[in-house]
Amino acid sequence: MASEHDHHHAHSPGPLADASVRVARETDAPAVGLVQAVVWREAYAAVLPQEVVATFEPQAFASVWRQSLAAPPQGVYRLLAACAGDQVVGFASIGPSQDPDASPETGELSALGVHPDARRVGHGSRLLNAAVDTLRGAGATRMHAWVLATDETTRGFLQAGGLGPDGAFRDRVVSPDGDTAREVRLVADLSPEEADPAASAR
Repeated sequence: MASEHDHHHAHSPGPLADASVRVARETDAPAVGLVQAVVWREAYAAVLPQEVVATFEPQAFASVWRQSLAAPPQGVYRLLAACAGDQVVGFASIGPSQDPDASPETGELSALGVHPDARRVGHGSRLLNAAVDTLRGAGATRMHAWVLATDETTRGFLQAGGLGPDGAFRDRVVSPDGDTAREVRLVADLSPEEADPAASAR
């Protein structure tokens, strides 16, 4: 997961009525790849060597998303796209949690990012809400999200949205040369009786 510091401000670059979130299509792969490359470079700049960060190319990310969208894996895997009009400006990826201690009813927000030029007008909040609604609709009662330990902005955004740290952390390999990045886990309760995840995030 990487950088999204999206809060509501008045200086919107365009009509908010044009803002939306939808399930991504295969044709969205290039736009999602571009957003991911920009956001990941920003998030990992202080964590990985510059030569590794430089390998975060839009085409590589787009290729992975195109394959995934063309032949989706089994289970509740979804790629959500945030749009300003017809332009994709952000994305969120969700699916079943792969954590060893997760129950079958645990979903995961595996990625969320908004292009820097489209932040602070609510795209991130809409993506997070759509991710929660989609997972809850699929029967998930809990959501996990892994965030770079150094990414205080994203952690703050997610905590404001109802998630909280549970003390878990991991060192994830993020390059072919074995470079690792420390991530911390945030969780939220999505049980039907909890109307607001913020009320029960732990």
